[in-house]
Amino acid sequence: MNVSLHETVLRKLAASLPVNRDVTVNDLNSALRLLAKWRSVLIQNTLLRESGTIVGQGPFRGLDFLTQSSEGCHIPKLLGCYEQPIHEHIQAAVLQNYDVVLNIGCAEGYYAAGFARLMPTAHVHAFDTNEAAQKACRLLAEKNAVGDRVHIGGLFGHDDFKAFSVQKTLVFCDIEGAEADLLDPAAAPDLAHMDIIVESYEGIRPGLTAALQQRFVASHDITLVEDNGYRALADMPAWFLGLAHLDQLLATWEWRSGPTPWLVMRARSRI
Repeated sequence: MNVSLHETVLRKLAASLPVNRDVTVNDLNSALRLLAKWRSVLIQNTLLRESGTIVGQGPFRGLDFLTQSSEGCHIPKLLGCYEQPIHEHIQAAVLQNYDVVLNIGCAEGYYAAGFARLMPTAHVHAFDTNEAAQKACRLLAEKNAVGDRVHIGGLFGHDDFKAFSVQKTLVFCDIEGAEADLLDPAAAPDLAHMDIIVESYEGIRPGLTAALQQRFVASHDITLVEDNGYRALADMPAWFLGLAHLDQLLATWEWRSGPTPWLVMRARSRI
């Protein structure tokens, strides 16, 4: 028998707030997060019904997205406010005439297809260890007529950077803390000549942001981009304005549980 979303959430909520012991603050926080995600899914259904799958604003405006992300939040991507603090850096990157974009941790391909649409001469190599994400990325690229320039792979390691060493390359990396191991110019010297935009999972690995800055300070000009979680919509559709204020906040919430600053690192020299 199929179990509805509501029933699933109720069961998880009941399990997280047991009656046979005292409920802790952590229990309540977990319950709040569960209910917030449940409400986000309902808002997502409203968005898809009212606006479809076309990204509404931001650097990837016009991208024909999917009905579901492979992981994490979905609504901010469709609204176009996803990871808004780096939008200006994405727009600046688009103007750099890269030969290659390495999208490491591509998930369903939001950035892979987005960059490919905006960089008509670049090839995007998208990597993810999740096979379902790889399939979704391929589908999204084909949906947006950039499938011939989006190349999809699995695990990416230090030695793989060598294949792109003689091309003008942007590394766009989001691998949930594993950037601490991958982005090491001592193990991958070709990184010294590549531009890098990386999400630093400081909440998972405290001190990671400073460590990455130290690794690249000799070879790159580095901009630290903090993310306070605030998102602004330049153009709010009528259905969005009709939402309760809490629902408007949840629509732009990206499900993060801790700080994730970004490092935008521009190589000072090319090979």
